[in-house]
Amino acid sequence: QVQLVESGGGLAQTGGSLRLSCVASGTILGINAMGWYRQAPGTQRELVALITSGGSTNYADSVKGRFTISRDNAKNTINLQMNSLKPEDTAVYYCNLRGKFFVHEYDYWGQGTQVTVSS
Repeated sequence: QVQLVESGGGLAQTGGSLRLSCVASGTILGINAMGWYRQAPGTQRELVALITSGGSTNYADSVKGRFTISRDNAKNTINLQMNSLKPEDTAVYYCNLRGKFFVHEYDYWGQGTQVTVSS
């Protein structure tokens, strides 16, 4: 069983920065992707950024050029550097790990961390 533990959320002002981290405990096997999703009140959870075990990245259009995702496979850790924050970035941010090892597929979520950007 894999557990994801997030840290780094909090309060920032518009234009400010925050850095989120997520550590996955346990053994991660197979091809996988780790990423960050967010959910604001009354909205659906949406992809923010993800990075594969091979290092390929994908970003939501709304965060391109402002957020950077990185990964340390040896430490099973991903980070999300968030710069030039906007009030619309306010949401609960969730770490996700999904992948496949032979026929076994897995999909894990963290508990979420609140990010609030004040105007």
